[in-house]
Amino acid sequence: MHSFSAISDLYQQKRDSLVFPLTPSNLYGSINYFLDLPGKRIRPALCLMANELFTPIRSDSYRIAHAIDLFHNFTLIHDDIMDRSPLRRGRPTLHTKYDEGTAILAGDTLFIYCYLLLNKVDLIHRTHIVELFSETAKQVCEGQQMDIDLEKMEMDAVHYADYLEMITRKTSVLLGCAAQCGAIMGGANEQQQISLYEFGKNIGIAFQIQDDYLDTFGLTARTGKQVGGDILENKKTVLLVKAFEVADFKQKIMLKEAFLQTGQDKVQAVINSYKALEVDQWATKAIESYTAIAFGNLEEIDVPVFKKEKLIKRKS
Repeated sequence: MHSFSAISDLYQQKRDSLVFPLTPSNLYGSINYFLDLPGKRIRPALCLMANELFTPIRSDSYRIAHAIDLFHNFTLIHDDIMDRSPLRRGRPTLHTKYDEGTAILAGDTLFIYCYLLLNKVDLIHRTHIVELFSETAKQVCEGQQMDIDLEKMEMDAVHYADYLEMITRKTSVLLGCAAQCGAIMGGANEQQQISLYEFGKNIGIAFQIQDDYLDTFGLTARTGKQVGGDILENKKTVLLVKAFEVADFKQKIMLKEAFLQTGQDKVQAVINSYKALEVDQWATKAIESYTAIAFGNLEEIDVPVFKKEKLIKRKS
């Protein structure tokens, strides 16, 4: 069983073998620019590691992992456009470096390439994989729309349950899909596939809560993102949702007043409110809780412990 870093290297070698056309140069140049941005490649690695829990990695698993990776990047490109984000992984976002039209087409092209790859999977597994991937892609789009809808609601009208449903569809189901696809290719039985899907899903929830946390309490040098960007955009993050749930009447007024400020004054005022309400501490505990649930899902799978430890060691 390979470590996360080793399997990421294996995936990268396979990924580099896919060469996009040279023309139109702006379209494929923009795609290559975006795919070359630094990233953890967690989703494709998870797919390959799930396969390796049961059998040596199959060649089709690399195709599936690549399709999942391309789909994830497609969602990031369009998400950056919708959020008007200036930075992605420490570099200008695609629509910033090129233009919005090119970025939209680049995302669409990546989505098409997903199916070009999946249609090369062996017929024995192709239908199952394509159906799982397609259902997941639909849910991700639903989650993105839910995110947009939540942004239109009043700050104190969003409940944690709404937020959780949104991030489950928008973010975590893709990790669940990656893990289950790898399990399918490894010959896992139905219950093992379900357990691995749940593992990926719960890890995904932990990742998203952590992402919200780092946007406010992280460092740009480490995250590659503008610290406080979610605050400046009035995004309904888990910190904001939980803050309004635990705040009393006076604290809610102070929090709303903090969001009326601008620039770094706004960021600092909101952070001060978050700390006073201890939602930063709550988020840290929530990340630990969902991670523990995910590891519980993994424990349900009857494979050697040393194999599962490779997945457990890479949880962020």
